[in-house]
Amino acid sequence: HYEFEVEVRPEFDLPDYTGISINRSASEPTAEELEDYKELFLESYAERVTVDEPASAGDYVICDLTFEHSGKTIREIGEQALRVMPQLDFQDAVLNGFDTLMVGVKAGESRTANIQISLQSPIIEMRGETVVAEFEVTEVQQSRKPVIDKEFCERVNAENEEELETSLRSSMARQFEYQQRQETRRQVLEKIMESADWDLPESLVRQQTENALRREMLEMSQAGFTREQIMARENQIRQDALATTTQALKEHFVLDKIATVENIECQEADIEREMLTMSFQSGEPVRRIRARLAKSGMIENLQAQLRERKAVDFILERATTVDVPRQPQKKQDQASARFAICGNMNSSLIDDTATATDEESA
Repeated sequence: HYEFEVEVRPEFDLPDYTGISINRSASEPTAEELEDYKELFLESYAERVTVDEPASAGDYVICDLTFEHSGKTIREIGEQALRVMPQLDFQDAVLNGFDTLMVGVKAGESRTANIQISLQSPIIEMRGETVVAEFEVTEVQQSRKPVIDKEFCERVNAENEEELETSLRSSMARQFEYQQRQETRRQVLEKIMESADWDLPESLVRQQTENALRREMLEMSQAGFTREQIMARENQIRQDALATTTQALKEHFVLDKIATVENIECQEADIEREMLTMSFQSGEPVRRIRARLAKSGMIENLQAQLRERKAVDFILERATTVDVPRQPQKKQDQASARFAICGNMNSSLIDDTATATDEESA
């Protein structure tokens, strides 16, 4: 005799998804936004130099970290390079005022702070608990951005600074298109998610967290975001893993059902076309992109992503769009630590080697 449980797709009725009204913002960057992005791009190629000076905002501090809870050490981790920014994101917590804490610190000094663990941490007994973090600073490093000369332009596959500016504008336009797509997708889903009032078992949500992360990281990489931007978004998702993944799963079930009803499928030609686009944006050969995605298990994520995108496009083709002003892009003000305070979480999904290659070819 065998006894087992099988998780099945929820049963629900689809609402009317034809003829809905959607707000759509412009996707062209302003001169100020382009300049900010240029600074962020150059920062990704900056050289870090150790100095004897106290840390200032924007510098890096090399720290050995110790985390304590109820008087007991729960984790120690060494030699972490953390940028002095207003917010420091861990995979399971946020420390606000990190710049206030660290400005003025010198090598050999330490700082302490109280940090509250996310209410959605996978370590259930630590949800909402406060830990004491000690940052023992071993080095202070300053960031030296590269000079835009002929050598640097050749490094990023540009003929000159003018061509680099054109490439950056194109990359930023792709980011805005990504944000526009995410915003219209959110509006579409808000209008059709009325039927998604069912609960999902936490075990299923936990299993799908990495898939949800992979898909968003893939989309951001396709849209030309920098490694730092992707890292920050990854930590935000991990901090709210339950809510984010639950919402993503419900969206998947609804869009999958719409795709099934409307006979929408992802064809091999769709995948090939997407890889050609990624190759054009990054300069990486299609064969290498396919091998990397296959190795990381992201081909299936790409297939599901494209099928859902086609379902959203199907709805948008029948929707009424209203052009509205775009909200100014928020400057990045957070640093990212690539680990969880409580441990026991999967490592970052960001492939340092692949991302560096993408950035160098942007």
